[in-house]
Amino acid sequence: MPTYRGSCHCGAVTFSLVSEIEELTTCDCSLCRRKNALMTKVHESALTVESGTDLLSVYEWNTHRAKHFFCSRCGIYTFHRKRAAPDHFGVNVFCLEDFDPATVPVRATDGIGMSVVEPTARSQWPGPREAG
Repeated sequence: MPTYRGSCHCGAVTFSLVSEIEELTTCDCSLCRRKNALMTKVHESALTVESGTDLLSVYEWNTHRAKHFFCSRCGIYTFHRKRAAPDHFGVNVFCLEDFDPATVPVRATDGIGMSVVEPTARSQWPGPREAG
């Protein structure tokens, strides 16, 4: 399994990712459109913050289930805990060292259409089943 090293712009937050990267995603929700990140989805066990945990700021909105992490010094979005799959992270692949995103297929996801209430959400995940 490959290991990738990643960091924010200033290098205060560093992390490692042990995972195959087989797909990248974009998202058209209001936040992802503005940050323009290209993400890969990994299980929480694949991501380790190596330094700067205390410098990570978290941004939550809408249902407050997704947790978007940014370096509090340089402002770079590094990763987020996913709303619909809270045992997974979306990792900003532009933060990874020596990774060429052109080598991996990209899939657009429908974030703008993601309802606050999703009655068909998988029972083992807590959101976005209900508001608030």
